[in-house]
Amino acid sequence: MFTPIDGGVTAPAGFAAAGVAAGIKKAQKKDVALIVSQEPETVGAAVFTTNRMAAAPITISKRHVAGAAPQAIVVNSGNANACTGPEGLSDAVAMARIAGEALRIDPHQVIVASTGVIGTPLPMDAIELGIRQAAANLSDESHLAAEAIMTTDTFPKQFAVEFNLGTDMVHIGGIAKGSGMIRPDMATMLAFLTTDAAVERAYLQAALARVVDGSFNMITVDGESSTNDMVALLASGWAQNEPPTARHPLAPVFEDGLRLVCTELAKMIARDGEGATKFVEVRVTGALNEAEAKKAALAVANSPLVKTALFAEDPNWGRIASAVGASGAMLEPEKLSIAIGDVTVAGAGAAADYDEADAAAHLEENEVAIGVDLGVGSAEATVWTCDLSYDYVKINAEYRT
Repeated sequence: MFTPIDGGVTAPAGFAAAGVAAGIKKAQKKDVALIVSQEPETVGAAVFTTNRMAAAPITISKRHVAGAAPQAIVVNSGNANACTGPEGLSDAVAMARIAGEALRIDPHQVIVASTGVIGTPLPMDAIELGIRQAAANLSDESHLAAEAIMTTDTFPKQFAVEFNLGTDMVHIGGIAKGSGMIRPDMATMLAFLTTDAAVERAYLQAALARVVDGSFNMITVDGESSTNDMVALLASGWAQNEPPTARHPLAPVFEDGLRLVCTELAKMIARDGEGATKFVEVRVTGALNEAEAKKAALAVANSPLVKTALFAEDPNWGRIASAVGASGAMLEPEKLSIAIGDVTVAGAGAAADYDEADAAAHLEENEVAIGVDLGVGSAEATVWTCDLSYDYVKINAEYRT
């Protein structure tokens, strides 16, 4: 039903993008991106970090999404413009103004995002040069924008699908960045999504919030929640479909397409965790409710002891049991079971009869599965994460050097 296609944020009709090197980063790496809708009546939605030290671009973009019809997104990487005081707010406003001038749209129709080092003022001369250069080089090359928003990422992240929404073919695409400082608290990273579907605004906002909660909010690398997290979605309406509303029969189809794109991007972020050698899926079942299942799954996924054991390919299931027990989730100790891959390593709250070599063999793979049954209900949740290696410490110790 949903067919993956090339193109990222420019796969949907009516969108162009650019990514340029403005000199914010070293070695002339791309560091300014623009995503632009050619439709003046574009509908927009966004969700933002809940970190109380939210960066200046978050403050400005919240206002712009609430008060206007966003038509463009401007992003810089290499500098977060966070904890920068009144100057940071002025600089975020200036980014919207410069982009608005370059694109000949109202600055209030520009969503602003930044990512990088916290506490350093933006180099506005370079920012302005980059924005104007990006505006002059808009194209369908989505990967250039995906590269420009990267920080410690090792690869650009983009994904798009096409599908039938009733009798109309529509597309949803996206790009994302994230590798470290990843912990679900809205969405600990940046993601920018586009669609050519016509969608009613209130429904779009509600749908995005639901989808983010089940995708980007289900990943974690290191348990750190960023000051700059944002997921923004622009809908051009160029597909000419009947706009779904909350009660529209086609609303679930649109939402499933959006969920697929967001989930794929979220998994890419988990796979690209700083220093990671393994992609890890933690699935908790038998919970009292979904919130309890998520609480337990996150406790396992965020545990440094579990994550370092995974890096060492050591099936030390006691660390998993301890993390679940400390999570606060309701469980029945005598019914708790744990699996590593297809190997049940613990059952009835104690060690199972298993061959440790079989569990260790699964941990040698690049993709690892951990299953936990709490034994108290029928709810479940899945979280995606990675292991914790020596390189994570090295990358973050040297982040500013």
